[in-house]
Parts: sequence; C-alpha cells; structure tokens
Amino acid sequence: MRDAVVRIIDIVGTSSRAEIEQDRNRADALMWNYTVLGEAAAGLPQEFRDRHADIAWRRPIGLRNRIVHGYWSVDMEILVVTAANDLPDLLTRLNGIMSALDPGGQ
Repeated sequence: MRDAVVRIIDIVGTSSRAEIEQDRNRADALMWNYTVLGEAAAGLPQEFRDRHADIAWRRPIGLRNRIVHGYWSVDMEILVVTAANDLPDLLTRLNGIMSALDPGGQ
C-alpha cells in the first residue's frame, strides 16, 4: 500500500487534472496505482482493519472498484485531489503502523 501511495503522489506531483489527462501513460499509471492501493487494502484481514479503524479502508477499496468497473468515466480530478489532500496523511498512518509492527526497522 505504501509503495502505491508513494507512486500516486509522485505521478501527480504538482500537475493539474488536465496535464495528467493529456498524458495517457501517466493517467493509466495513476489509475493502476490506485487499483493496486485498493486491492491491497481489500486484501487486509478485517481484524487488522478493525484494529486500525482510524483509517478509512473502504475509501481506497471503493475507488479501486470505481476505476476497475467504470474506468471509462473516472473523474481524474478526484484522483488528483485525493493524491494531494488525502494520501499524504494515509502514508503517515501506514508508516506508523509499519513502525509499530517492526520497531527495529527490519
């Protein structure tokens, strides 16, 4: 999940929706990484998600479903805004979980 979040943030950078839409490869890479993020979130055991209920696990899962089942009508603005506004916090939370699971950094 962390890798997908980092890649999404990197792909978007400071670009606008229009700039990303003009570069089909970038748009595809963005949607692919959101799909990976949602798939990874869906693959986590419910017990784990319940222990970390401060993370809105359903959001990346729902976004993945939207991309996979309605890719022809994905609102690129939502993906760009989510990358800028929501994913940095998610990355911080995921890093915190990983640090707690492996305090020695192994």
